[in-house]
Amino acid sequence: MNGHKSSSSSGLENFLLLTDSYKVSHWGQYPAKTSVVFSYFESRGGVYDETVFFGLQYLLKKYFLGEVVTMEKIAEAEAFYTKHFPPGFTFNRAGWERIVTVHGGKLPLLIRAVPEGTVVPVKNVLMTIENTDPECYWLTNFVETLLVQVWYPMTVATHSREQKKVIAAYLRATSDDAGGLGFKLHDFGFRGVSSVETAGIGAAAHLVNFMGTDTIAGPVVASEYYNHAEVAGFSIPASEHSTITSWGKEAEVDAMRNMLDIYPTGLVACVSDSFDVFKACADYWGTELKDKILSRDGCLVVRPDSGDPPTTAVKILEILGDKLGKSKNSKGFWILDPHVRIIWGDGIDYDTLCGVLGYMMAEGWSADNIAFGSGGGLLQKLNRDTQKCAFKCSAAVVDGELRDVFKDPITDKGKVSKKGRLALVKDEDGKSSSYKTLTSLAGPHPDDVLVDIFRDGDLLVDVTFSQVRDRAALPPLETLPLVKPRAG
Repeated sequence: MNGHKSSSSSGLENFLLLTDSYKVSHWGQYPAKTSVVFSYFESRGGVYDETVFFGLQYLLKKYFLGEVVTMEKIAEAEAFYTKHFPPGFTFNRAGWERIVTVHGGKLPLLIRAVPEGTVVPVKNVLMTIENTDPECYWLTNFVETLLVQVWYPMTVATHSREQKKVIAAYLRATSDDAGGLGFKLHDFGFRGVSSVETAGIGAAAHLVNFMGTDTIAGPVVASEYYNHAEVAGFSIPASEHSTITSWGKEAEVDAMRNMLDIYPTGLVACVSDSFDVFKACADYWGTELKDKILSRDGCLVVRPDSGDPPTTAVKILEILGDKLGKSKNSKGFWILDPHVRIIWGDGIDYDTLCGVLGYMMAEGWSADNIAFGSGGGLLQKLNRDTQKCAFKCSAAVVDGELRDVFKDPITDKGKVSKKGRLALVKDEDGKSSSYKTLTSLAGPHPDDVLVDIFRDGDLLVDVTFSQVRDRAALPPLETLPLVKPRAG
Protein backbone atom coordinates (compact mmCIF):
# COMPACT_ATOMS: atom_id res chain seq x y z
CA MET A 1 0.00 0.00 0.00
CA ASN A 2 2.85 2.41 -0.67
CA GLY A 3 0.87 4.50 -3.18
CA HIS A 4 2.51 7.76 -4.21
CA LYS A 5 5.85 8.90 -2.86
CA SER A 6 8.36 11.63 -3.50
CA SER A 7 11.22 10.61 -5.79
CA SER A 8 12.92 13.92 -6.54
CA SER A 9 16.03 14.84 -4.56
CA SER A 10 15.79 18.61 -4.67
CA GLY A 11 13.79 21.68 -3.82
CA LEU A 12 10.31 21.39 -2.42
CA GLU A 13 10.39 17.64 -2.96
CA ASN A 14 13.02 17.33 -0.23
CA PHE A 15 11.25 16.15 2.92
CA LEU A 16 13.90 17.76 5.13
CA LEU A 17 12.90 21.18 3.79
CA LEU A 18 9.15 20.74 4.33
CA THR A 19 8.95 22.13 7.85
CA ASP A 20 9.10 25.37 9.80
CA SER A 21 12.61 26.73 10.24
CA TYR A 22 12.61 26.64 14.01
CA LYS A 23 11.80 22.92 14.08
CA VAL A 24 15.19 22.17 12.55
CA SER A 25 16.70 23.31 15.85
CA HIS A 26 14.42 21.35 18.18
CA TRP A 27 16.33 18.07 18.19
CA GLY A 28 18.64 19.33 20.93
CA GLN A 29 15.97 21.04 23.04
CA TYR A 30 14.21 18.00 24.56
CA PRO A 31 15.24 16.68 28.00
CA ALA A 32 18.21 14.34 28.15
CA LYS A 33 17.30 10.67 27.74
CA THR A 34 14.05 11.43 25.89
CA SER A 35 13.08 8.35 23.90
CA VAL A 36 9.45 8.91 22.87
CA VAL A 37 7.51 12.04 21.94
CA PHE A 38 3.75 11.56 21.60
CA SER A 39 1.67 14.31 19.96
CA TYR A 40 -1.89 14.71 18.79
CA PHE A 41 -4.05 16.76 16.43
CA GLU A 42 -7.50 18.13 17.24
CA SER A 43 -10.09 20.77 16.48
CA ARG A 44 -10.21 22.83 19.69
CA GLY A 45 -13.56 24.39 18.76
CA GLY A 46 -14.44 26.77 15.99
CA VAL A 47 -17.34 27.83 13.82
CA TYR A 48 -18.94 24.38 13.76
CA ASP A 49 -19.51 21.94 16.63
CA GLU A 50 -18.21 18.90 14.78
CA THR A 51 -15.61 18.14 12.14
CA VAL A 52 -15.27 15.75 9.21
CA PHE A 53 -11.80 14.23 9.27
CA PHE A 54 -10.46 14.09 5.72
CA GLY A 55 -7.20 14.57 3.81
CA LEU A 56 -4.61 12.64 5.81
CA GLN A 57 -4.30 9.89 3.19
CA TYR A 58 -3.49 12.48 0.54
CA LEU A 59 -0.72 13.97 2.67
CA LEU A 60 0.74 10.58 3.52
CA LYS A 61 0.74 9.33 -0.07
CA LYS A 62 2.10 12.61 -1.38
CA TYR A 63 4.89 13.21 1.14
CA PHE A 64 5.46 10.39 3.66
CA LEU A 65 5.53 6.97 2.01
CA GLY A 66 8.58 4.90 1.29
CA GLU A 67 12.14 6.22 1.10
CA VAL A 68 11.79 9.94 1.69
CA VAL A 69 15.23 10.55 3.24
CA THR A 70 18.43 10.02 1.26
CA MET A 71 22.04 11.04 1.73
CA GLU A 72 21.65 13.46 -1.19
CA LYS A 73 18.65 15.14 0.46
CA ILE A 74 20.52 15.35 3.75
CA ALA A 75 23.44 17.07 2.04
CA GLU A 76 21.13 19.47 0.25
CA ALA A 77 19.30 20.31 3.48
CA GLU A 78 22.52 20.82 5.42
CA ALA A 79 23.84 23.20 2.77
CA PHE A 80 20.60 25.18 2.84
CA TYR A 81 20.29 25.37 6.62
CA THR A 82 23.94 26.38 7.04
CA LYS A 83 23.12 29.50 5.04
CA HIS A 84 19.62 29.91 6.49
CA PHE A 85 20.67 29.97 10.16
CA PRO A 86 23.31 32.11 11.89
CA PRO A 87 26.93 30.97 12.32
CA GLY A 88 27.33 28.22 14.90
CA PHE A 89 24.03 26.47 14.11
CA THR A 90 24.32 22.69 14.25
CA PHE A 91 22.28 20.65 11.78
CA ASN A 92 21.08 17.24 13.00
CA ARG A 93 22.96 15.33 10.34
CA ALA A 94 23.52 12.24 12.51
CA GLY A 95 19.81 11.94 13.25
CA TRP A 96 18.84 12.06 9.60
CA GLU A 97 21.63 9.71 8.57
CA ARG A 98 20.33 7.21 11.11
CA ILE A 99 17.01 7.21 9.25
CA VAL A 100 18.88 6.32 6.07
CA THR A 101 21.26 3.70 7.49
CA VAL A 102 18.90 2.03 9.98
CA HIS A 103 15.49 2.56 8.36
CA GLY A 104 16.32 2.66 4.66
CA GLY A 105 15.17 6.27 4.39
CA LYS A 106 11.71 5.48 5.77
CA LEU A 107 10.26 7.57 8.57
CA PRO A 108 10.20 5.73 11.94
CA LEU A 109 6.79 7.01 12.96
CA LEU A 110 3.43 5.60 13.98
CA ILE A 111 0.43 7.69 12.95
CA ARG A 112 -3.01 6.72 14.23
CA ALA A 113 -6.21 8.50 13.24
CA VAL A 114 -9.96 8.26 13.04
CA PRO A 115 -11.07 6.67 9.75
CA GLU A 116 -11.43 9.38 7.12
CA GLY A 117 -14.96 10.70 6.76
CA THR A 118 -15.70 10.19 10.44
CA VAL A 119 -17.66 13.05 11.99
CA VAL A 120 -16.31 13.91 15.44
CA PRO A 121 -17.39 16.60 17.92
CA VAL A 122 -14.79 19.32 18.42
CA LYS A 123 -12.31 19.19 21.30
CA ASN A 124 -11.50 15.53 20.61
CA VAL A 125 -8.34 13.88 19.39
CA LEU A 126 -8.39 13.11 15.66
CA MET A 127 -4.84 11.88 15.08
CA THR A 128 -1.82 10.87 17.16
CA ILE A 129 1.85 10.67 16.16
CA GLU A 130 4.83 9.08 17.91
CA ASN A 131 8.31 7.95 16.99
CA THR A 132 9.08 4.22 16.76
CA ASP A 133 12.86 4.60 17.08
CA PRO A 134 13.93 5.98 20.48
CA GLU A 135 16.82 7.80 18.80
CA CYS A 136 14.33 9.70 16.61
CA TYR A 137 12.20 11.29 19.33
CA TRP A 138 12.76 14.65 17.60
CA LEU A 139 10.99 13.48 14.43
CA THR A 140 7.47 13.45 15.92
CA ASN A 141 7.08 17.21 16.03
CA PHE A 142 9.31 17.85 13.02
CA VAL A 143 6.43 16.54 10.87
CA GLU A 144 3.84 18.80 12.50
CA THR A 145 4.14 21.35 9.71
CA LEU A 146 3.05 18.94 6.99
CA LEU A 147 0.51 16.98 9.02
CA VAL A 148 -1.31 20.06 10.28
CA GLN A 149 -2.09 20.92 6.68
CA VAL A 150 -4.87 18.38 7.03
CA TRP A 151 -6.73 21.32 8.58
CA TYR A 152 -7.60 22.54 5.07
CA PRO A 153 -9.37 19.52 3.53
CA MET A 154 -10.87 18.73 6.93
CA THR A 155 -12.29 22.25 7.26
CA VAL A 156 -13.61 22.33 3.68
CA ALA A 157 -15.30 18.95 4.20
CA THR A 158 -16.82 20.20 7.45
CA HIS A 159 -17.91 23.54 5.97
CA SER A 160 -19.42 21.82 2.92
CA ARG A 161 -21.28 19.28 5.07
CA GLU A 162 -22.74 22.03 7.26
CA GLN A 163 -24.14 23.71 4.16
CA LYS A 164 -25.52 20.36 3.07
CA LYS A 165 -27.37 20.19 6.38
CA VAL A 166 -28.95 23.59 5.67
CA ILE A 167 -30.06 22.66 2.16
CA ALA A 168 -31.38 19.28 3.34
CA ALA A 169 -33.43 20.93 6.09
CA TYR A 170 -35.07 23.36 3.64
CA LEU A 171 -35.76 20.59 1.16
CA ARG A 172 -37.39 18.58 3.93
CA ALA A 173 -39.58 21.57 4.84
CA THR A 174 -40.53 22.74 1.34
CA SER A 175 -40.06 19.86 -1.09
CA ASP A 176 -41.77 16.59 -1.91
CA ASP A 177 -38.46 15.07 -2.96
CA ALA A 178 -34.96 15.67 -1.57
CA GLY A 179 -33.37 13.34 -4.12
CA GLY A 180 -31.37 16.10 -5.80
CA LEU A 181 -29.54 17.12 -2.63
CA GLY A 182 -26.15 15.88 -3.87
CA PHE A 183 -26.14 18.46 -6.69
CA LYS A 184 -27.44 21.46 -4.78
CA LEU A 185 -24.04 23.02 -3.99
CA HIS A 186 -21.64 23.17 -6.92
CA ASP A 187 -17.92 23.94 -6.60
CA PHE A 188 -16.88 27.03 -8.60
CA GLY A 189 -13.64 27.54 -6.68
CA PHE A 190 -10.69 26.53 -8.91
CA ARG A 191 -9.68 30.02 -10.02
CA GLY A 192 -10.07 31.50 -6.56
CA VAL A 193 -7.77 29.28 -4.54
CA SER A 194 -4.07 29.68 -3.90
CA SER A 195 -2.69 26.76 -5.92
CA VAL A 196 -3.51 23.70 -7.99
CA GLU A 197 -2.79 21.53 -4.93
CA THR A 198 -5.24 23.56 -2.87
CA ALA A 199 -7.84 23.17 -5.59
CA GLY A 200 -7.36 19.41 -5.68
CA ILE A 201 -7.61 18.67 -1.98
CA GLY A 202 -10.25 21.34 -1.34
CA ALA A 203 -12.48 20.23 -4.18
CA ALA A 204 -12.09 16.59 -3.17
CA ALA A 205 -13.13 17.56 0.35
CA HIS A 206 -16.30 19.16 -1.02
CA LEU A 207 -17.01 16.01 -3.04
CA VAL A 208 -17.12 14.06 0.21
CA ASN A 209 -20.58 15.64 0.58
CA PHE A 210 -21.74 16.64 -2.89
CA MET A 211 -21.50 15.39 -6.48
CA GLY A 212 -21.23 18.64 -8.43
CA THR A 213 -17.98 20.43 -9.26
CA ASP A 214 -16.29 22.54 -11.88
CA THR A 215 -12.94 22.16 -10.11
CA ILE A 216 -11.59 19.24 -12.09
CA ALA A 217 -8.61 18.82 -9.77
CA GLY A 218 -10.99 17.46 -7.10
CA PRO A 219 -12.11 14.32 -8.92
CA VAL A 220 -8.48 13.78 -9.95
CA VAL A 221 -7.38 13.73 -6.29
CA ALA A 222 -10.26 11.41 -5.38
CA SER A 223 -9.16 9.02 -8.11
CA GLU A 224 -5.41 9.12 -7.61
CA TYR A 225 -5.22 9.27 -3.82
CA TYR A 226 -8.49 7.66 -2.71
CA ASN A 227 -8.86 4.73 -5.08
CA HIS A 228 -12.02 6.05 -6.72
CA ALA A 229 -12.42 4.14 -9.96
CA GLU A 230 -15.27 6.29 -11.26
CA VAL A 231 -15.35 10.06 -11.71
CA ALA A 232 -16.25 11.52 -8.30
CA GLY A 233 -17.72 14.82 -9.49
CA PHE A 234 -19.91 15.92 -12.38
CA SER A 235 -20.80 19.08 -14.28
CA ILE A 236 -22.97 20.26 -17.17
CA PRO A 237 -22.49 22.49 -20.24
CA ALA A 238 -22.74 26.13 -19.18
CA SER A 239 -22.13 29.57 -20.59
CA GLU A 240 -20.04 32.39 -19.19
CA HIS A 241 -20.37 36.09 -19.78
CA SER A 242 -17.78 36.09 -22.56
CA THR A 243 -19.73 33.57 -24.63
CA ILE A 244 -22.96 35.52 -24.24
CA THR A 245 -21.72 39.10 -24.49
CA SER A 246 -19.56 38.33 -27.54
CA TRP A 247 -22.85 38.28 -29.49
CA GLY A 248 -23.51 41.90 -28.50
CA LYS A 249 -26.22 43.37 -26.31
CA GLU A 250 -28.85 43.48 -29.05
CA ALA A 251 -28.25 39.83 -29.91
CA GLU A 252 -28.34 38.47 -26.36
CA VAL A 253 -31.45 36.49 -27.14
CA ASP A 254 -29.66 34.89 -30.10
CA ALA A 255 -26.84 33.82 -27.80
CA MET A 256 -29.42 32.24 -25.52
CA ARG A 257 -31.18 30.56 -28.44
CA ASN A 258 -27.83 29.19 -29.53
CA MET A 259 -27.40 27.55 -26.11
CA LEU A 260 -30.69 25.71 -26.58
CA ASP A 261 -29.81 24.76 -30.15
CA ILE A 262 -26.36 23.28 -29.43
CA TYR A 263 -27.62 21.48 -26.30
CA PRO A 264 -31.09 20.28 -27.34
CA THR A 265 -31.37 17.74 -24.51
CA GLY A 266 -30.33 17.39 -20.90
CA LEU A 267 -29.21 19.99 -18.41
CA VAL A 268 -27.70 23.24 -19.67
CA ALA A 269 -26.95 26.40 -17.67
CA CYS A 270 -26.93 29.93 -19.02
CA VAL A 271 -25.79 33.12 -17.32
CA SER A 272 -28.54 35.69 -17.74
CA ASP A 273 -27.45 38.88 -15.97
CA SER A 274 -25.09 40.25 -18.62
CA PHE A 275 -27.34 43.28 -19.13
CA ASP A 276 -30.90 43.16 -17.74
CA VAL A 277 -31.62 39.88 -15.99
CA PHE A 278 -35.30 40.67 -15.55
CA LYS A 279 -35.75 41.38 -19.25
CA ALA A 280 -33.75 38.27 -20.10
CA CYS A 281 -36.07 36.13 -17.99
CA ALA A 282 -39.34 37.79 -18.95
CA ASP A 283 -38.83 38.62 -22.63
CA TYR A 284 -36.18 36.15 -23.82
CA TRP A 285 -36.51 32.96 -21.78
CA GLY A 286 -40.15 33.58 -20.90
CA THR A 287 -41.46 34.76 -24.27
CA GLU A 288 -39.27 34.40 -27.36
CA LEU A 289 -37.69 31.11 -26.28
CA LYS A 290 -40.60 29.76 -24.26
CA ASP A 291 -41.65 27.09 -26.74
CA LYS A 292 -38.09 25.83 -27.22
CA ILE A 293 -37.63 25.55 -23.45
CA LEU A 294 -40.91 23.77 -22.77
CA SER A 295 -40.42 21.34 -25.65
CA ARG A 296 -36.86 20.37 -24.68
CA ASP A 297 -36.06 16.94 -23.32
CA GLY A 298 -34.16 18.44 -20.44
CA CYS A 299 -33.88 21.38 -18.08
CA LEU A 300 -32.59 24.91 -18.59
CA VAL A 301 -30.79 26.28 -15.53
CA VAL A 302 -30.99 30.08 -15.49
CA ARG A 303 -28.10 31.80 -13.68
CA PRO A 304 -28.85 35.26 -12.27
CA ASP A 305 -25.60 36.30 -10.58
CA SER A 306 -26.07 39.98 -9.78
CA GLY A 307 -28.00 41.84 -7.14
CA ASP A 308 -29.14 40.96 -3.65
CA PRO A 309 -29.26 37.15 -3.68
CA PRO A 310 -32.46 36.50 -1.68
CA THR A 311 -34.69 39.16 -3.23
CA THR A 312 -33.32 38.84 -6.75
CA ALA A 313 -33.61 35.05 -6.71
CA VAL A 314 -37.25 35.22 -5.65
CA LYS A 315 -38.06 37.90 -8.24
CA ILE A 316 -36.52 35.71 -10.96
CA LEU A 317 -38.53 32.72 -9.73
CA GLU A 318 -41.70 34.79 -9.89
CA ILE A 319 -40.97 35.93 -13.46
CA LEU A 320 -40.08 32.44 -14.68
CA GLY A 321 -43.09 30.97 -12.90
CA ASP A 322 -45.48 33.46 -14.47
CA LYS A 323 -43.97 33.02 -17.94
CA LEU A 324 -43.10 29.31 -18.07
CA GLY A 325 -45.47 27.83 -15.54
CA LYS A 326 -45.51 26.78 -11.90
CA SER A 327 -47.49 24.55 -9.57
CA LYS A 328 -47.83 23.92 -5.87
CA ASN A 329 -46.46 20.76 -4.29
CA SER A 330 -48.09 18.78 -1.49
CA LYS A 331 -46.53 21.07 1.12
CA GLY A 332 -48.00 24.18 -0.47
CA PHE A 333 -44.82 25.60 -2.02
CA TRP A 334 -44.39 26.75 -5.61
CA ILE A 335 -42.37 24.66 -8.06
CA LEU A 336 -41.31 25.89 -11.49
CA ASP A 337 -42.15 23.87 -14.58
CA PRO A 338 -39.63 20.98 -14.64
CA HIS A 339 -38.02 22.39 -17.80
CA VAL A 340 -36.49 25.30 -15.87
CA ARG A 341 -34.58 25.88 -12.63
CA ILE A 342 -32.14 28.52 -11.36
CA ILE A 343 -28.63 28.48 -9.91
CA TRP A 344 -27.13 31.29 -7.86
CA GLY A 345 -23.35 31.29 -8.19
CA ASP A 346 -22.13 34.65 -6.90
CA GLY A 347 -21.21 35.50 -3.33
CA ILE A 348 -22.48 32.24 -1.90
CA ASP A 349 -21.28 31.27 1.54
CA TYR A 350 -22.95 29.64 4.53
CA ASP A 351 -24.88 32.75 5.58
CA THR A 352 -25.93 33.78 2.07
CA LEU A 353 -27.18 30.28 1.41
CA CYS A 354 -29.25 30.38 4.60
CA GLY A 355 -30.60 33.80 3.67
CA VAL A 356 -31.68 32.80 0.16
CA LEU A 357 -33.39 29.59 1.27
CA GLY A 358 -35.07 31.29 4.22
CA TYR A 359 -36.43 34.11 2.06
CA MET A 360 -37.60 31.68 -0.63
CA MET A 361 -39.50 29.69 1.98
CA ALA A 362 -41.08 32.83 3.42
CA GLU A 363 -42.21 33.83 -0.06
CA GLY A 364 -43.73 30.42 -0.74
CA TRP A 365 -41.05 28.89 -2.99
CA SER A 366 -39.63 25.40 -2.61
CA ALA A 367 -35.90 24.83 -2.29
CA ASP A 368 -36.36 22.41 -5.21
CA ASN A 369 -36.17 25.40 -7.57
CA ILE A 370 -32.59 26.43 -6.85
CA ALA A 371 -29.04 25.17 -6.75
CA PHE A 372 -25.99 27.11 -5.60
CA GLY A 373 -22.50 27.60 -6.94
CA SER A 374 -19.77 28.62 -4.51
CA GLY A 375 -16.10 29.46 -5.03
CA GLY A 376 -14.24 31.52 -2.48
CA GLY A 377 -16.98 30.99 0.10
CA LEU A 378 -16.50 27.24 -0.23
CA LEU A 379 -12.76 26.74 -0.70
CA GLN A 380 -10.96 29.94 0.25
CA LYS A 381 -12.63 31.94 3.04
CA LEU A 382 -11.34 29.50 5.63
CA ASN A 383 -8.23 29.22 7.75
CA ARG A 384 -6.74 27.00 10.43
CA ASP A 385 -8.67 28.90 13.09
CA THR A 386 -12.04 28.26 11.45
CA GLN A 387 -12.07 25.01 13.41
CA LYS A 388 -9.16 25.98 15.71
CA CYS A 389 -6.97 23.12 14.56
CA ALA A 390 -3.94 22.41 16.71
CA PHE A 391 -1.09 19.89 17.01
CA LYS A 392 0.38 19.48 20.50
CA CYS A 393 2.72 17.19 22.41
CA SER A 394 0.85 15.45 25.22
CA ALA A 395 3.26 12.81 26.48
CA ALA A 396 6.93 11.86 26.47
CA VAL A 397 9.10 9.07 27.79
CA VAL A 398 12.13 10.52 29.56
CA ASP A 399 14.69 8.25 31.25
CA GLY A 400 12.22 5.38 30.90
CA GLU A 401 9.34 7.21 32.61
CA LEU A 402 6.10 8.24 30.84
CA ARG A 403 5.23 11.83 31.69
CA ASP A 404 2.28 14.03 30.83
CA VAL A 405 3.14 17.02 28.67
CA PHE A 406 0.74 19.95 28.38
CA LYS A 407 0.30 23.72 28.23
CA ASP A 408 -2.07 25.76 30.40
CA PRO A 409 -1.73 29.46 29.51
CA ILE A 410 -3.03 31.69 32.28
CA THR A 411 -4.06 34.25 29.65
CA ASP A 412 -6.13 31.91 27.43
CA LYS A 413 -7.80 28.82 28.88
CA GLY A 414 -9.07 27.98 25.40
CA LYS A 415 -5.52 26.87 24.60
CA VAL A 416 -5.16 24.35 27.42
CA SER A 417 -3.83 21.19 25.80
CA LYS A 418 -4.51 17.55 26.54
CA LYS A 419 -2.30 15.42 28.78
CA GLY A 420 -0.92 11.94 28.33
CA ARG A 421 -1.41 9.27 25.73
CA LEU A 422 -4.80 9.68 24.10
CA ALA A 423 -7.60 7.48 22.81
CA LEU A 424 -10.94 8.29 21.18
CA VAL A 425 -13.91 6.14 22.19
CA LYS A 426 -17.63 6.19 21.55
CA ASP A 427 -19.54 7.80 24.37
CA GLU A 428 -21.43 5.79 26.94
CA ASP A 429 -24.78 5.87 25.13
CA GLY A 430 -23.18 4.17 22.12
CA LYS A 431 -24.22 6.70 19.49
CA SER A 432 -22.00 6.34 16.46
CA SER A 433 -21.81 10.12 16.00
CA SER A 434 -20.71 10.91 19.55
CA TYR A 435 -17.20 10.42 20.89
CA LYS A 436 -15.02 11.41 23.82
CA THR A 437 -11.28 11.57 24.35
CA LEU A 438 -9.58 9.56 27.09
CA THR A 439 -6.24 10.82 28.35
CA SER A 440 -3.21 9.73 30.39
CA LEU A 441 -3.39 6.13 29.26
CA ALA A 442 -0.65 3.73 30.22
CA GLY A 443 -1.24 1.62 27.11
CA PRO A 444 -3.67 0.97 24.23
CA HIS A 445 -7.39 1.23 24.97
CA PRO A 446 -9.44 -1.74 23.68
CA ASP A 447 -12.24 0.49 22.38
CA ASP A 448 -10.05 3.13 20.75
CA VAL A 449 -11.58 4.42 17.51
CA LEU A 450 -8.16 5.59 16.31
CA VAL A 451 -6.51 3.05 14.03
CA ASP A 452 -2.95 2.57 12.83
CA ILE A 453 -2.68 4.39 9.51
CA PHE A 454 1.07 4.73 8.94
CA ARG A 455 4.04 2.89 10.41
CA ASP A 456 7.70 3.14 9.45
CA GLY A 457 7.13 4.39 5.92
CA ASP A 458 4.20 2.18 4.99
CA LEU A 459 0.50 2.96 4.62
CA LEU A 460 -1.50 0.45 6.65
CA VAL A 461 -5.00 1.55 5.64
CA ASP A 462 -5.81 2.57 2.08
CA VAL A 463 -9.32 4.01 2.27
CA THR A 464 -11.60 4.49 -0.74
CA PHE A 465 -13.45 7.69 -1.51
CA SER A 466 -16.75 5.82 -1.27
CA GLN A 467 -15.90 4.78 2.28
CA VAL A 468 -15.18 8.38 3.17
CA ARG A 469 -18.51 9.49 1.73
CA ASP A 470 -20.40 6.79 3.58
CA ARG A 471 -18.93 7.82 6.93
CA ALA A 472 -19.69 11.50 6.34
CA ALA A 473 -23.32 10.92 5.30
CA LEU A 474 -25.91 13.14 6.97
CA PRO A 475 -28.12 11.91 9.79
CA PRO A 476 -31.85 11.43 9.07
CA LEU A 477 -33.31 14.60 7.57
CA GLU A 478 -35.96 14.95 10.26
CA THR A 479 -33.20 15.68 12.79
CA LEU A 480 -31.89 18.71 10.89
CA PRO A 481 -33.25 22.10 12.04
CA LEU A 482 -33.89 25.04 9.76
CA VAL A 483 -31.00 27.48 10.07
CA LYS A 484 -30.98 31.26 9.85
CA PRO A 485 -27.96 33.37 8.89
CA ARG A 486 -25.54 33.99 11.74
CA ALA A 487 -25.62 37.43 13.28
CA GLY A 488 -22.95 39.74 11.91
